[in-house]
Order: sequence, then C-alpha cells, then structure tokens
Amino acid sequence: MDLDLNGKRALVTGSTRGIGFATAAGLSEMGATVVINGRTAASTEAALAKAKADRPKARFEAAPGDLSTPEGAAAVIEAAGDLDILVNNMSIYDIKAFEDISDSEWQRFFDTNVMSGLRLTRHYLPKMLARNWGRVVFVSSESGIHIPEEMIHYGVTKAAQLAAARGCAELTKGTCVTVNSVLPGPTWVEGLAAKFEARAKAQNTTVEALQEQMFAKRRPTSLLQRFEAPEEIANMICYVCSPAASATNGAALRCDGGIVRNPF
Repeated sequence: MDLDLNGKRALVTGSTRGIGFATAAGLSEMGATVVINGRTAASTEAALAKAKADRPKARFEAAPGDLSTPEGAAAVIEAAGDLDILVNNMSIYDIKAFEDISDSEWQRFFDTNVMSGLRLTRHYLPKMLARNWGRVVFVSSESGIHIPEEMIHYGVTKAAQLAAARGCAELTKGTCVTVNSVLPGPTWVEGLAAKFEARAKAQNTTVEALQEQMFAKRRPTSLLQRFEAPEEIANMICYVCSPAASATNGAALRCDGGIVRNPF
C-alpha cells in the first residue's frame, strides 16, 4: 500500500489540537511537509513547537489566520504557499436550542465551518488540477447526516460541507485529484474534556457517568458506545490523502462508530 507522501506539502486547518493536530502528525509521519494553522499566531506557534518536539525529524511550518474571514484566508494562503494536500478541518460547535440560535450565530457557524473550506478549495483546487495531482478533504461529521436536535446549526453546516465536497469532486473527472469528506463521530478532544469536567462538577457526578449518558440518550445507535480518539479519525483522513486512495473520489467516508444506520 502506497502511503508515501515524501515531497508533498499539506495544510491542515484548525490543527493546533484535536483531530487537526493528530492529522498533521499523521501526515508528517508519511513524509509530507505539514503546515499547521490556528486562528492566532500564539496558538499556531505553540502547536508548531509541540509538533516539532514530538517529531524532531518531521517538517512542520506555520500559517496562522482566522479562516472565517476573507482577510484571514488570504493570510493563510500567503503563508502556506503551494499545496498538494488540503485538509479542511477548522470547525466550531455548540449546544443550543434551535429557537435560541440567532441570525448572527447562524452566520458565524456558516462562515467558520463552510466558507473557511470553500475559500481555500477555491484557491487550491484549480492549481491541483493544473498539476494533475492533489487531495482535498473536508472533515464533516455524522451530524451532517444525523442532524442533532441540540445543535441544528452545526449539523446544517456539516451537511453543507458534504455537498461542497461532492460538488468539487465533480470538477476532478479524469484527473489524479480527489475531493472527499470524512465523517467523524463524537470525538474526545481537549475542549470537550474541559466541558465534561465542568458539567460533572456542577451536577455532582463523574465524567464517566456523563459519557455513558451521552451515548444512551443522544447517540444510542453508536456501535462503539464510546468517544473516538482524534488519532482514530486522523487515520482515515491520512489514508484518503495518500496515493493509495487514488480511486476514492467524491466519497463521504464515515468513521462515526456506526451511529448512522443507513449503509449507503
């Protein structure tokens, strides 16, 4: 299986922690030069330092910028330079009742979760097509199919990513460029851990009890019945970026722990 990315250059957005950081690490182990992105220079440089400390022989660079704005996207594009691989991972989420989601909140979610990836793909995809090799991955979510009632705005933006990825894949017909989506399930990332710890303290319970309750009530169809690790998602993303995935194009690849029951 050809997983060699030596000589390739990748940008992983939102890669200062969680799935993004794990993906950046995985791509670097496959030989790629990986550009790390965070909203601020401070967060990006901190992640860059950690990545280099963990893997001193790997090649990492930094491209800070808030991709929810056109100006931020332009700054990231300038810092990142030419790319062979683009992983659109940047995303936000929040639990909020549908009736409480304001117009401005809807716009913030759309700008962050959807426009960030569209701006970068619009810039890089034509260049990949001209070189006749490239990989674009949108990190969507099972919530794009299994829209959660507690965060409908998040689910809608994740569904929009699926549509964007499939539409962009249509532009690659007959080439060695692919555009795919990866759909994680609930993943145990740093921010989520902090939220669960605070909630457990407020409710005088344990994090473990809240995790069990989460899958019993909100994701009862999960076959894993546990949170996934960021590395489990990164494994799928990294494979899709590899030469071995040359025949995988226009696909929505689920690594959701079996939450979505539809087999197609």
